[in-house]
Amino acid sequence: MTIEGTVWKYGDNVDTDVIIPARYLNVSTPEELARHCMEDIDAEFAGAVQPGDIIVAGENFGCGSSREHAPLAIKGAGVACVVARSFARIFYRNSINVGLPILECPEAVEETEKGDRLTVDLEAGIITNLRTGRIYRTSPFPAFIMEIIQAGGLVPYTRKRLEEQSGYRSAMVRPDE
Repeated sequence: MTIEGTVWKYGDNVDTDVIIPARYLNVSTPEELARHCMEDIDAEFAGAVQPGDIIVAGENFGCGSSREHAPLAIKGAGVACVVARSFARIFYRNSINVGLPILECPEAVEETEKGDRLTVDLEAGIITNLRTGRIYRTSPFPAFIMEIIQAGGLVPYTRKRLEEQSGYRSAMVRPDE
């Protein structure tokens, strides 16, 4: 699975309150959350981000509360991947749970600028900056995490596995799915 997108770059300690301000936590749909994603740190982000774009950030991205709204807002905005020096652990887990790929790669963060184009090979753990031609290596996701991401998150992954294993069809699935 390879992603190519334009970089939106942020610094260290971008917390979940900046990713999606608390005043919007009464909303739970990714599309509505996306309209307010990053607005307190970057007013132009929500209106200009394009599907497939990539967020690059410093240390401790996603710190703060454990709200799942933050990775949902990012994914809802169309961001295909987040690359950071490091992530808050609960944000990391919540991102995988909603199917948002996130990778730690300090070298790529250091040498990437806003507006650069990156390709990210999630299975190989290779990030390429198309402006500079630099290639960075990071730990690829284990197969089971790739399956969760490709399924769109933990809930769709679990639903699919249950259906495969027992013919189970969740009552939560609408008849048109």
